[in-house]
Amino acid sequence: MKIVIVDENPIRAVILEEGLREAGLGQVQRIGEMNNLLARIYAIDPDVILIDLENPSRDTLEQMFQVSRAVRRPVAMFVDQSDAVSIQRSVDAGVSAYIVDGLKKERIKSILDLCVSRFNAFSKLQSELERAKDDLEQRKDVDRAKGILMKSKNISEDQAYRLMRSAAMRENKKIGDIARSIIMARELLK
Repeated sequence: MKIVIVDENPIRAVILEEGLREAGLGQVQRIGEMNNLLARIYAIDPDVILIDLENPSRDTLEQMFQVSRAVRRPVAMFVDQSDAVSIQRSVDAGVSAYIVDGLKKERIKSILDLCVSRFNAFSKLQSELERAKDDLEQRKDVDRAKGILMKSKNISEDQAYRLMRSAAMRENKKIGDIARSIIMARELLK
């Protein structure tokens, strides 16, 4: 597992590095300055990002949130102090674990495991949501295409569906693709 630590404070970063090495995780890189952070993280392409912010300013937090949104990796954020707004913004930005005043090397492995597990669970939920949205859109397209066929060919709903299904099988396409083609053809012929 490739891990990147984002921390401007070398003493605090060593605590994270030692905790990771003691847990048997040796592929660790540290980014010690915030300049061009997103590009540097992209270049490293880590599996997990650990961000350690002693007293984060609003600008620093916003930069961390941009990284979290853009990279789509498990992110654990360690802070010394926090408030409800910062916690909510972190969660909204995709931070998997937000740890307040919890920087102890003995806890790093369990926090890392939690971070990865929460990220994977959230990613699974997001994938399921996207599939459900796609399925709903496909159903809407199929219903609309059935309506177009029923009206233009003067056939029943069942006949329209069978016609689309046979076209999908014949062309080795999904029925949703056939439905979108019918809708597009209808739009072009208007």
